[in-house]
Amino acid sequence: MRAMVLARPSPAEDRPLAAAELAEPRPGPGEVLIEVAACGVCHTDLHTVEGDLPLPRLPLVPGHQVVGRVLAAGPGARRHAAGDRVGVAWLAGTCGACAFCRSDRENLCAAGRFTGLHVDGGYAERMVAREDFAFPLPEGFSDEAAAPLLCAGIIGYRALRLSGAAPGGTLGLFGFGASAHVTIQVARHEGIRVFAFSRSAEHRALAARLGAEWTGSAEETPPRALDAAICFAPAGSLVPVILGHLDRGATLALAGVTMTKIPSLDYDRLLYHERKVTSVTNFTRRDAADLLELAAKIPIRTEVCVFPLAEANEALLALKHGRISGAAVLR
Repeated sequence: MRAMVLARPSPAEDRPLAAAELAEPRPGPGEVLIEVAACGVCHTDLHTVEGDLPLPRLPLVPGHQVVGRVLAAGPGARRHAAGDRVGVAWLAGTCGACAFCRSDRENLCAAGRFTGLHVDGGYAERMVAREDFAFPLPEGFSDEAAAPLLCAGIIGYRALRLSGAAPGGTLGLFGFGASAHVTIQVARHEGIRVFAFSRSAEHRALAARLGAEWTGSAEETPPRALDAAICFAPAGSLVPVILGHLDRGATLALAGVTMTKIPSLDYDRLLYHERKVTSVTNFTRRDAADLLELAAKIPIRTEVCVFPLAEANEALLALKHGRISGAAVLR
């Protein structure tokens, strides 16, 4: 089967993924074999290929926003039938037994494994996944349109919940890429006022089309203080800037899997009055199920820029340099 393989991390400009012919994977106990139709391209993929994340194994096939159809099931796997359309996301498996797993916080499981990091992901024609971490997908979405829901959507949904944004309140979205363009649709559906912050005029225009009440750069002062905020950009220097826009009692959720160093904070000016900062770590299967159900109900409309599998390096490079409006997807 064809795949795009990372043998050694390096900058996206070096085009670190190489086309390869790999043996078709075989599903083990409790796993399914999936024929991949589409795979979203995520900033986490960029962090993976550039070596920003510790890599537990090489060579590696990245990709964790996977849409495909079940071809076969391994021993004991009965949840999905051949031909079922499923989605596979970042969380590939957990231990199921630790205190976090037993308290609906499996996103914090120390033994968690991740798609496109610990196990080969969707930058390939086929892959295997645990059947209990493969999600039925709602109708009404093409394969390419469904792909961004599986990380951009789920992580944005969890970040929205952790931010405490509420109907009638104001939410700031900082960095308007794939995740924010899904999150804004959930927020607007729930009656939350959204202010979008981005350096890109094109991204600000997309935010306005999707219902942002105001758009500007992070350094600009919004029309009123924010009741909640989500930072999707992996830039620690933005944290004090965003805190300066928050009202008393507001929460800033940091949605990146990695981030540059956060500068020291002025406690009296930026944190006092019960302002909070929280990270967003992975997701739970409940988050995924809730987001996918909501996506069909709203319905969410993703904007995608489609690349063939062989152009995965070009997709990552376009993502790195902010040339994607909405989400990049490999077909």
